[in-house]
Amino acid sequence: MLYKGRILGLEVQEVGLDNGRQAVREIIRHGPAVAVLAQRPDGRFLFVRQFRKPVEQALLEVVAGNREPGEEAETCARRELEEETGHRPQRILPLGFIYPSPGYVDERIDLFFAEVDDKPGPARPDEDENLTVVLLTRTQVEAQLRDGGICDAKTLAAWLRYELRRDGAGALSP
Repeated sequence: MLYKGRILGLEVQEVGLDNGRQAVREIIRHGPAVAVLAQRPDGRFLFVRQFRKPVEQALLEVVAGNREPGEEAETCARRELEEETGHRPQRILPLGFIYPSPGYVDERIDLFFAEVDDKPGPARPDEDENLTVVLLTRTQVEAQLRDGGICDAKTLAAWLRYELRRDGAGALSP
């Protein structure tokens, strides 16, 4: 490992290709994470807006976070939702998982949908997080998606997986 940091490591590997040639692969090793699309009883969806240094802009995203060592994905999803928004999930459903950029990072993000309580308690974001909770109606979310206001991959994937699980009446199938 060339570098080992707080949340990721960097390896450089020489790999054999099918054509017999050798190639170099730079691989970021990243622990598992979760992303949660949450909805309040009034139908509005919870997002967070936070500045992301690598892209030098604030992004509108679903609640997300890294799993602690040994922590189950659903446990992490519940914890992150409460930490970042103050809302407690009343029901949480898995939506599958994604590899956000498998060409160079092994990160796996488990996706969830959560129905949350109406009144949040105090949010407790990590000390290095500065985020704002944003509530959006379905129409507002769809406008953000259409207009490029939501461009974060995990958020796009969570919304797609959510939409694919909805039945004609708008309820989620198990």
